[in-house]
Amino acid sequence: MQDLIPRAEKAAALLKSRHETICVAESSTGGLISAALLALPGASAYFLGGAVVYTHTARRALMDMQEMPSGMRASTEAYALHAARLARQRFSANWAIAETGATGPTGNRYGDAAGHSCIAVIGLSERAITIETGSSDRVANMRAFSAAALDLLEKMLAAA
Repeated sequence: MQDLIPRAEKAAALLKSRHETICVAESSTGGLISAALLALPGASAYFLGGAVVYTHTARRALMDMQEMPSGMRASTEAYALHAARLARQRFSANWAIAETGATGPTGNRYGDAAGHSCIAVIGLSERAITIETGSSDRVANMRAFSAAALDLLEKMLAAA
């Protein structure tokens, strides 16, 4: 967690200075993205909420996603963008992060190897990235995915 906090600080400073808000819909990171953003004093100025959307049940209950859009599956950039859009809309936030993937030690049921994650950040613009760590270390992948999400957020905030 300690390596995530400096990344979150950069994003938080930009959000606070612009009086903007963020929400998070994460899966494989298990709440680490939200935890890093919330570990900072004054987080209530920018953090509206988040959810660990790890199962089909969670997608239905937390995101009101009864079915996936036609042709879409989890652990893709398209799904990450879709989840970020839904979260942003539900929270009425300026920005949203969504993450979906396979932490390990094995891959997911869609055929993605352990160490695969898709991350989306939306705000004034939208961007999705895919990360492949090549590792089956579950905890290391959770940290790597969270770090990549916070780095992408900071990059997009800085460019906005």
